Amino acid sequence: MSEEYIIDCEKVKFTYNGEEKPAVNNVDFKVKRGEFVSVIGHNGSGKSTLARLLNGLLEAEGGKISVLGMDVAEGKNYLEIRKHIGIVFQNPDNQTVASIVEDDIAFGPENIGIERGEIGRRIDWALEAVGMEKYRNATPARLSGGQKQRIAVAGVLAIKPDVLILDEATAMLDPKGRREVIEVVSRLNKEEGMTIILITHFMEEALLADRTIVMNKGEIVLEGTPEEIFENGELLETYNLSLPEISIISDRLRACGMDISNVLRPEALAEEIVKNMQNKGIYAGQSSKFSPVAVESTHEWDIDISNLTYTYSKKSPFAAKALSGVNLHIDEGEFFGIIGHTGSGKSTLIQHLNALIRLPQSQKRYRRPKAKKGCPPPVIPAISVGQFDLTSKKCDFKALRASVGMVFQYPEYQLFAETVFADVAFGLKNFNKKITAEETEQAVKSSLEMVGLNYEEVKDKSPFDLSGGQKRRVAIAGVIVTKPHILVLDEPAAGLDPKGKCEIMELLHKIHREWCRTVIIVSHDMDEVAENCTRAAVISEGKVFACEKPAQLFKRADELFALGLDIPLTAKISRGLAQCGIIIDSDCTVNGFTEAVAEVYKGGANA
Repeated sequence: MSEEYIIDCEKVKFTYNGEEKPAVNNVDFKVKRGEFVSVIGHNGSGKSTLARLLNGLLEAEGGKISVLGMDVAEGKNYLEIRKHIGIVFQNPDNQTVASIVEDDIAFGPENIGIERGEIGRRIDWALEAVGMEKYRNATPARLSGGQKQRIAVAGVLAIKPDVLILDEATAMLDPKGRREVIEVVSRLNKEEGMTIILITHFMEEALLADRTIVMNKGEIVLEGTPEEIFENGELLETYNLSLPEISIISDRLRACGMDISNVLRPEALAEEIVKNMQNKGIYAGQSSKFSPVAVESTHEWDIDISNLTYTYSKKSPFAAKALSGVNLHIDEGEFFGIIGHTGSGKSTLIQHLNALIRLPQSQKRYRRPKAKKGCPPPVIPAISVGQFDLTSKKCDFKALRASVGMVFQYPEYQLFAETVFADVAFGLKNFNKKITAEETEQAVKSSLEMVGLNYEEVKDKSPFDLSGGQKRRVAIAGVIVTKPHILVLDEPAAGLDPKGKCEIMELLHKIHREWCRTVIIVSHDMDEVAENCTRAAVISEGKVFACEKPAQLFKRADELFALGLDIPLTAKISRGLAQCGIIIDSDCTVNGFTEAVAEVYKGGANA
């Protein structure tokens, strides 16, 4: 192997047990020392399998893999290779080993023989790098999904490997956390020469690399600089991928007659638009386009939450307050978004909606607390979902859960059966004891096909043998099979490829129009919220910071930035235009924004 290559793969092949088609097929893959490589591809394209082959977590059945000149196939090299290649997985629970955060981060350095004083310094550095210093003595199991992800990244950084592989490692982080991790990774690459392999579905992250590789059905099908790769929009679509949103907006503006250069930053695109406006003699203008609307409502399934508080492990040394007086009303018919920084209380909030976390007064031994002398009466939380009063001990919680479907942040947490069919059918049988075998089969088939899975191909498979994206689809199928009135999804599109994200959101809108009265999504993706939601609530420090339509909410950019959140790409471009007197007051969707810009450019607005 040439010394300039830290990784060298030749004709690598790997097939999972029980599968006919190889997950990685005849792959030639080389990485130079100090290179930053992004790897993109649809779910099941072989990206994660390739990552696991590189440090011997999986053993190739054909071809050869060399790391720093060491043959991965030779068992004696495994330990040495793993000192030099660190992998951060998509699900942090897959690599959490200790009950205290600092012990978890120390695990890797201790196992490769790092001196104790240096381990302490590495723990400090790694925690600071991911913004988790104050959680040094916390228990990982009690952290939110995004917080766990940061700890997982810190645990690998503490090894200070020559090669850092991130397998969708930012998928569950809030915008600030994602930005911080990517900044750390970029700094390690530029300042310390660390080789980075970034597996991602965020096209904007892929743009940061020196080189981008596209995988499809186990093979490398495209390779080049990010700019070269993303010039092939139509070709990428054949591989279930898409252009970065900024490229899509640029293309649409070109179709409107504007001369837009290929740019990768929102500020640069705003400058391009202003240049086009000024060339046409337009120095100021205003236009607006608004589109997302709720479906028709009878208000029979409105949701009311008042004074909701919740503390994990109350009256214990690990007590952690998650909610601190949430007040929120969600109308029937809304496609509602919930956003907030990691650990803000979003997931805790939605788990109250179908009583996975029950209010204290609904439990048998509850007694209303008495007001202490000289103190105001205690605030009692209350939740109503349609006709269900969740404060009542007589509430029919089984009927509630049949009416309020929940899809968790990590789909594998709700997959448990031996086959996909049995998993999807479980809720259906549980809520309807009289359903026949024929009715069950038809409902399961319809549900799986609705989420884009081939019934005959997956029904007899173990759900744990599926890719991350397929698991998510099965989890959604297992909830929508009962046709709940309200559907609640925690990060429904996280970890999916661009086409998969689009398909899931289209599916949610379809069932929203046809039979699901209300859809509620928790998301860290501001563009996803802008494109799909009629309103969105911002949760911060366990309280509702704001609840507005996305178009109004994302005007409060500085406040959202201060909360560790972000704004959609269209809102960032609008901010740049506003500084030049061009006001684009759109709904923040790509369609609404580009139509509004085109209206100003074509003279449709008063300019």
